[in-house]
Amino acid sequence: MKSNILSGLTVGIVALPLSMALAIATGVPPQLGLYTAIIAGFFASIFGSSKINISGPTAAFVVILIPIVQEFGVSGLLICGLLSGIILILIGVLKLGTIIELIPYPVTVGFTSGIAVVIATFQIKDFFGLTIENFSGSYIDKIIILFNSFHTFDTAELLTGLFTLFLLVLWQKTKSKIPSALIALSFATVIVTFLNMNIPSLNISTIASTFSYEIGELKGNGIPPIPLQFSLPWSYLNPIDINLDLFYKLLPHSIAIAILGALESLLCAVISDGMTGNKTNPNKELIGQGITNMIVPFFGGIPATAAIARTVVNIKSGGTSKVSSIVHSLFILVSIIFLSPYLSYLPMASLSALLFVVAWNMSEVKHFINIIKVAPKDDVYVLLACFSLTVLFDMQIAVAIGIGLASVLFIKRTIDLYSIELINTKTSAIHPNIPENISIYDINGPMFFGAAQNALKTLLNANEDTDVVILNMQNVTMIDMTAMVALKSIVDNFRRKNKKLIFSGLNARIVKKLTKAKFEFDDINLKTFDNLEDSINYSKTVI
Repeated sequence: MKSNILSGLTVGIVALPLSMALAIATGVPPQLGLYTAIIAGFFASIFGSSKINISGPTAAFVVILIPIVQEFGVSGLLICGLLSGIILILIGVLKLGTIIELIPYPVTVGFTSGIAVVIATFQIKDFFGLTIENFSGSYIDKIIILFNSFHTFDTAELLTGLFTLFLLVLWQKTKSKIPSALIALSFATVIVTFLNMNIPSLNISTIASTFSYEIGELKGNGIPPIPLQFSLPWSYLNPIDINLDLFYKLLPHSIAIAILGALESLLCAVISDGMTGNKTNPNKELIGQGITNMIVPFFGGIPATAAIARTVVNIKSGGTSKVSSIVHSLFILVSIIFLSPYLSYLPMASLSALLFVVAWNMSEVKHFINIIKVAPKDDVYVLLACFSLTVLFDMQIAVAIGIGLASVLFIKRTIDLYSIELINTKTSAIHPNIPENISIYDINGPMFFGAAQNALKTLLNANEDTDVVILNMQNVTMIDMTAMVALKSIVDNFRRKNKKLIFSGLNARIVKKLTKAKFEFDDINLKTFDNLEDSINYSKTVI
């Protein structure tokens, strides 16, 4: 129990500034990130399968949440979170968790690295203290805006960011159990507060100077000291705006959030299970994440999922049960109540520095380079396509096209495994003394839509002098509908020409499937035998 309490406190210290930074990066007030960490950390641990996963806002979501906030506002984002929760529950109930795990590695690395690049790019504004009135548009548009605004950089903001970044990197190398974020942000906050009080002209941006709040009669700057107020996700919208058209527009975004949330949750589970020896039920975990994301929006929280970095910190700090996640949530709740005035002094440049480190850690640079160096060219193309599309457009397009490309390449590789070959030629030593009017073809690999046409062309172009064709199919592992239609066409063609077709070595499952498809094996023109020898002996009797 003691180790779980201590690990929960450690994770809470890490999650506190990170949750605020991720909310700001998304385009919403920092307290929404804190609310997310509180609710998600508590309910995901209760309803999920994993004992040690820590849930909350994650960097992976930033890229797909920004356009939602820009187009639909906070209410649109909260509704998306609610819808994504419903979708996650459906995925879990339908037991589709294992299918999501099948997304190819180059696709995952591609969009993850792309997200990291986008997150890092978006931090340049606050890190350098650039003056930008309208930071919107496509990625290229934002790059142009940043480039044109570099003359407005603030030396004090830049030095604050560099100082924080230096401490973050340096402290990580010490291998200290004290989180680097606590050390770096504490020092930076103290120094910036001192400078702002004594040299007002510096005016280094903080949470308090950037964000304000108004809750009932309570107004102020920074983080409101009142946490977790219940409200409907659509409460900021006019009743006239709440209609089916709105939900139709939000649905694609919700699906993207659900898919990404499922991927990160299951990946986190795989990593944590590997480190601890636990076994997480993927479908139950997705249901837990779905319930969590349905609850979070009613308290102003943004979409959440299992966070890999916080989970690893939990494990390394001695976390072994769900208690650590609950303690982490309670720590953030208490911090809002008692420390919100002090949290408001956090410099914006320091939070950007923290996100630079997060982006670097999730960029998977080593894996990215390794794929380029050793992977087949097709995988490299998928990787670069997913990466480029994520950066230049959005993750939804990247994942959709990436999975599409990977599927096409898989089909191509499967086709390459398929072969049909005439084996009883005049020079064959394996099957001597077989009459010339008997042809034996070896078929290897799965017979599916990608290979069916190849088989059709080969057999229809068989020697006109051939009376019997034996298909040695002992190495055929499956037959799909397209292949069955192709085989049916061959059977009909042979019947018209009074030629005989024999299937040899088919397993019982495929024979049963063909029988259901009305293949008449009692027909004189179509037979099936268990082995090649019986097929050859029968052929000699009917010619």
